[in-house]
Order: sequence, then structure tokens, then C-alpha cells
Amino acid sequence: MSLITEIFEQPDCLRSLIQNQRSTALEIAEAIRKHDVHHVLLAARGTSDNAARYANYLWGSHNRLQIALATPSLFTYYETPPLLHRTLVVGISQSGESPDIISVLDEGHRQGCLTLAITNAPQSPLAEHADLIFDIQAGEEKAVAATKTYTAQLAAIAMLSTALSGDEKRWTELEEVPAWVQHMITQNEVVNHIAQRYRDMYQCVVLGRGFNYATAFEWALKLKELTYVVAEPYSSADFQHGPIAMVEGG
Repeated sequence: MSLITEIFEQPDCLRSLIQNQRSTALEIAEAIRKHDVHHVLLAARGTSDNAARYANYLWGSHNRLQIALATPSLFTYYETPPLLHRTLVVGISQSGESPDIISVLDEGHRQGCLTLAITNAPQSPLAEHADLIFDIQAGEEKAVAATKTYTAQLAAIAMLSTALSGDEKRWTELEEVPAWVQHMITQNEVVNHIAQRYRDMYQCVVLGRGFNYATAFEWALKLKELTYVVAEPYSSADFQHGPIAMVEGG
């Protein structure tokens, strides 16, 4: 039952993270300002890659930073990394063990960039290769399907955005998030009722746009991992340009 247990741990994890790591977020934000960062390169895999999609929208819209998701194969297999002048290189990994993510941070170092690890393992190889570390402090996660570490990564990304903005009101809004999460995870009866309709599906499309684009990808990943449903995530805008043809009535 570790998956369900970890889902229900999310409000406490988020509450603790927001309270305990605010100073860390502020210190990282100050370091970013001092390095005159103009661009951010995000490197991640799996669920962490979906957290990076959220950062893409949040840091782009609220902090006016130019964001790109890294293609780690350019750094490893092809050995042709992009030029990273004035770039913050960020590795997002729950375990901090992914060698290709580490390689992206290493290249950032070689090009004189500031590097940041967002991880649940502050003693991991990824953290050792980073200038700055944001420990999401989610505790051990035993389930293969990440839940509390994903939402903690989202919170860390939001905290960094808030710290960079200097807007105190946003800290107050962040502090309200754990209560909203607590409310949502008490909706078991509603969720069970909705789920009955889809128990026999074997294929689905998950749509999202803007800040919910990351959620579409993460939900599709969870459906694949936990139910073996063939779930395809799309931007709701992109879906209109071709993929909608595969949808049938019923």
C-alpha cells in the first residue's frame, strides 16, 4: 500500500517543504541574479521531465526567462552540446542517479554556467555535480510510480519562481496549497464514481495546455505505469492539428 500511503503524505510533505526550504529558495534566487542568467536549460527524465514542463511555463510566464528542455543525447551519444552562455543548467531527478542528467550539468560546468540540482537525494551524484542544491525533503518513496516527489518538485519550482519574483503575496498563496491538496485527496467517493465509467478503457488521450500541459503528460505516464492503458498526452491546441482524427464517437 506504499503508493496510497505516499499519496496521502503529500499535504504534510508540501507544508514542511514550503516552511523549511524558503530560505534555500531565496539563496538560490540570489545566486541566479548574481550570475546574470538569461536562459535556463532543464534536464530531467520520466516524471521529473514533466516537472520540468511545469517550470517551462511558470518560469517563462512569471519570471520572463527563456526556458528550454535539454536533449541529453546531444550531450552523451552525439557529443554536440549547445552553447550555454549565461545559462542556468538545472537537473531535476528524484534519485539524483541519472547519468545523462549528470552529463548535462557537467557540460554546464565546462562552459562556466551556474548549475542547480532539484532532488530528493542531496547526497546523490547529481547533487555532487551541482553548484546549488534544492532538497525537496519528501522522504523515502518506495512506490515505483512517483507521487509525493513529483508534487514536491512542482512546489520547489514554484518556490524558486516566487523567490525570483520578490512578490511576498505569492508566498502566502503557496502556503495555502497543502490545504487544497488535503481537500482533493479526501474526494475518494467522487473519484471512485467517475472511475467506474472508464474501468474497461484500453486507450485514451490526455489533453492539457499552459500550466496543465505538464499534468497531461504526468497523468498519461501514471495511466501507463499503473493501469497499462495506452495513454497519449497532447497539448489541447496541437491535438486539433492531426491527432484528433483518431478519435471515434462513443
